[in-house]
Amino acid sequence: MTAVTYEDLHRLMAPAIDAEREAALDLLGPSAPAVRAVVAELLAHRTFRYPLSVLPLIVHAVETGAVEPALPLAVVHQLWWTSACCLDDLADSPDGHRAGDLDQSAALLAVVIAGTPLPLRIVQSDRIPEPVRGPLAAEVVRCWTAATEGQLRDLQGRAEAATCASVVEAYLGKSGAPYRMITAMAAALAAAGRQRVELWREFGDVFGVLWQIFNDQEDILSGRDEDLRNGTVTLLLACALEEAAADATERVLELHAAARHSGSARAELGDLMLTPAVLGRYERTIDDFRGRAHRVLDELGGHDRYLGILRDLVERSSALLLKPRA
Repeated sequence: MTAVTYEDLHRLMAPAIDAEREAALDLLGPSAPAVRAVVAELLAHRTFRYPLSVLPLIVHAVETGAVEPALPLAVVHQLWWTSACCLDDLADSPDGHRAGDLDQSAALLAVVIAGTPLPLRIVQSDRIPEPVRGPLAAEVVRCWTAATEGQLRDLQGRAEAATCASVVEAYLGKSGAPYRMITAMAAALAAAGRQRVELWREFGDVFGVLWQIFNDQEDILSGRDEDLRNGTVTLLLACALEEAAADATERVLELHAAARHSGSARAELGDLMLTPAVLGRYERTIDDFRGRAHRVLDELGGHDRYLGILRDLVERSSALLLKPRA
């Protein structure tokens, strides 16, 4: 079978990724069986609908034609996002969150290990060529700093001061940083030159924003409305504020404040955010980032089969899924 989408590639590589993950857990050593158990439980509990752990495999293959050498980075990617998503869950419901059989305290300890020490052990293991171990470790540390900055901007963001530009800046941190990390790591592992590594870093930034917008749309379409329940300032809300008439801005802000606890406020705000004018502004932003992603891929070039998989992934992640409401 020849992979034509990232999902096809994941089906082909899932057994190898699983085996690599088990080997990574063994790096914790025989003296830490409890640590291994809680991290394994955390990983088993957190599954992802979209298997983007193959992204570093694709980037490496664009550079070299081979996916297998980047298997350790697929595990790093899984560990990072598992940790980040669990931290997000703990922040949203600190009193009631559980991860499988782990209580809050055990889950938090597992997150600490899975997020940084274990990825650092992986990139410094024998599976990684010695010359790139230091640079890959630096990417992990740099990513956590940038992503935390973005998440703090998200948590501290006030709807009253929100603009499309300020929301995109937060997205570049909390979502762009991990994709910037993993694409740059895969390129460095493939022995790409500095200029190409920087281009992959730029692609990761742009793709991260697109993927965050994709997730925002899915939150609305699923009916969960977690962003509204949590008071998150999303790009769609910023578009609504910028497109609102002067006398309607206060109403949008009132509804956003009330949406945390009111289903009727969430419904009314949803109607305001899904007008044709707001969605038109939203779509223009998506189109801009889609175009930027393809321009970076044009400049990079590489193995056509895997470049095609990336282009398809960009198109899937940049679809406008939301429809106008009457």
